Amino acid sequence: MTRPSAEAFPVSDRQPVLFVSHGAPTWALDPVAAADFRALGAALPRPGAVLVVSAHWTDAPPALGARQPRDLLYDFHGFPPELYRIRYQAPAAAALADELERQIPGLRRDDDRGWDHGVWVPLMHLFPTADVPILQVSLPQAWSPVQLFEFGSALAPLRDQGVLILASGGMVHNLARLAWDGGGGAPQWATDFESFVRERLTRGDTDGLLAYRERAPGFALAHPTDEHFTPLLVAAGAAGSAPVAFPIEGFDFGSLSRLAVRFG
Repeated sequence: MTRPSAEAFPVSDRQPVLFVSHGAPTWALDPVAAADFRALGAALPRPGAVLVVSAHWTDAPPALGARQPRDLLYDFHGFPPELYRIRYQAPAAAALADELERQIPGLRRDDDRGWDHGVWVPLMHLFPTADVPILQVSLPQAWSPVQLFEFGSALAPLRDQGVLILASGGMVHNLARLAWDGGGGAPQWATDFESFVRERLTRGDTDGLLAYRERAPGFALAHPTDEHFTPLLVAAGAAGSAPVAFPIEGFDFGSLSRLAVRFG
């Protein structure tokens, strides 16, 4: 991928890469999640645009979402009515979409695709004034871990053009094992898996990270399906050798990880 034109999104600061655990949809209304995400957003350099890859859009080959504002997707059911009244009316990053389409062959377009809750739940807290342009690109979940990492690497030059790359999923995500009453601490299988990933990231052990299915303790319980984990591989590819920090930590509902990763 060659460098995008500076005219597309003119912000000079090099941007970090983020992976966030976007949690339950109720985090949109949760004061603890709001405070965590707002503190993280306040610590970021101001981006010219945000490119989001979410666990809730898994088309392959990758597709670019709407270039004009669309209604949000309330891609869940059985939650409080106020969740369905949330609006997040940030602008769409049309210039970024055009640039990516020029630079990465084979990207498809889905101009009708609205933002799913993996996009708007964290962003409504990270950038509460809704004034940063947003573009969603699908997560090609059918790809191998190596291919996902390489896809992230292809996106990496955008960081020097003021684009924040945001991967949204869940570091531990097994809805069948949640303690909805909030009781008890995190089970060992959840903490073991999270600790494995944190250590791989801290050490820069890409081979170990990409072999998570074979090597990570507790993987089968942490991710019965791994679409909430694989956005991290895209983020790691985009980050390269950037230093790693964990600005949000902890668990909700027993085993639902709150972990966020900042690269750079």
